Amino acid sequence: MANTVVYSKESGVGVVTLNRPQVYNAFDQVMNRELLTILREAGKDEAVRAVVITGAGKAFCSGQDLNDRDPNIDRMALGDSVRERYNPVVQAITEMEKPVIASVNGVAAGAGCSLALACDLRIISDRAKFVEAFVRIGLVPDSGSSYFLPRLVGFGRAMDLALSGRDIEAEEAVQIGLANRLVAHDRLEEETRNWAQQLAQGPTKTMGLIKRSLYQAVDSRLADALEYEAQMQEIAGKTADFREGVQAFVEKRFPRFSGK
Repeated sequence: MANTVVYSKESGVGVVTLNRPQVYNAFDQVMNRELLTILREAGKDEAVRAVVITGAGKAFCSGQDLNDRDPNIDRMALGDSVRERYNPVVQAITEMEKPVIASVNGVAAGAGCSLALACDLRIISDRAKFVEAFVRIGLVPDSGSSYFLPRLVGFGRAMDLALSGRDIEAEEAVQIGLANRLVAHDRLEEETRNWAQQLAQGPTKTMGLIKRSLYQAVDSRLADALEYEAQMQEIAGKTADFREGVQAFVEKRFPRFSGK
C-alpha cells in the first residue's frame, strides 16, 4: 500500500487515519482503494470491536482531490466515479456490524463531509467544520450526503446546507445534530479513544443488530419495523452477551461482554 491510509489496532479498537495531510486528506484513487480495503478488513476482524476514522494533520478530509481528475472535464464520468469509488466505502461503514466513530479533527468537506455523516457517531474538535461543498463547484451532494444529511438535521435544514454550501462551525454542528460530541481540540484523541474503548467493551454483536434495525426502520412502515425488531431480538437473545448481561444483572455486577 502507498500509506495514504494508516491503520492501527489497540484494545479492540481499529483506528483508520486518512494520511494525505499535504492536501488536507483529499481523496485520490489510491486513498479510496486503501480505505475500502482497510474498512473491509476491520469489518471481518473479530478482534476489532469498534472502529475510528480520523484524519492526519489539520483536516479530517477535504473531499475529492480535484487534481486527481481527468483534465478533460467533458470526458469525466462522475457517476461511475461515485459508484465505484465512494459508494462502496459508505456501504462498508454502514454494513459493518460494529460501531464506527468519525473523529473530526478539522474540516470535513464534500465527500469528506459525507464520510463523516456515514459513520454511526461523530465526535468533533472545536476546530472542526463541516461543508456540503458540492454546490460550490456545480455538483450535487453524493457519497451518501443526500441520504444522511436530512435524517440527521431535518429536511429544511438539510436543504439550506446543501443549497448554500456554507461552512458549519463546530458548535452549530452539535446544536443541529450533525455531531454527537464536541471537545477541545487537544483532547479529541483522548476522548475519542475513551469512547471507542467503551463501545468496544460493550455487546458489539448486539450493536451490529441495532445498526441493522435502525437502517431498516428508516425506510420502513411501522408494521415492517416492528417485525424486523422481533427478528433482530430473536438473534440477540441467542448471543453470549445477552446471557452475560442477565447474569451480571442478577449478580449485581458490571457485565463482561465478549462481543459474541
